[in-house]
Amino acid sequence: MAAARRDEPLHRDDFAVFYPVTVRWADVDIYGHVNNVAYYSYVDSAVNGWLMGAIGEDLRQLPSIGIVAETGCRYLAEIDFPADIEVGLALERLGNSSVVYTFAILLAGDDAVRAIGRFVHVYVDRDHRRPTSVPDAVRTAVATLPRIDSPS
Repeated sequence: MAAARRDEPLHRDDFAVFYPVTVRWADVDIYGHVNNVAYYSYVDSAVNGWLMGAIGEDLRQLPSIGIVAETGCRYLAEIDFPADIEVGLALERLGNSSVVYTFAILLAGDDAVRAIGRFVHVYVDRDHRRPTSVPDAVRTAVATLPRIDSPS
């Protein structure tokens, strides 16, 4: 799978990992579409749910925990209730103490990307909240994700 360049639109084929999410009635705002804060919830659940499945451990039990340091999202098309969606995950950057994910949100089984963005985890010591290395199990799991440059 070739890495997508920043100036090219992202497609389903750019992602190898998809995490399923069901849109809830409560996710829809007064304007009749999924509210922007719900997208961040979907991505947070997708990253952490996928990681827990990939490493076979509860992330909350690791000595180092991933704190969300940055998120960004570009909305390309509306989503409404009811819908089953998929959050595609890819790797933008794997650093010493951080992981930068690129994500895409699509309707389940559809190729059209509805939203794209980035999600940054910085790993910190659970007790002192000081930056620490990405846990080996997490590093191994995220290294399997396809690499994609940051969406523009």
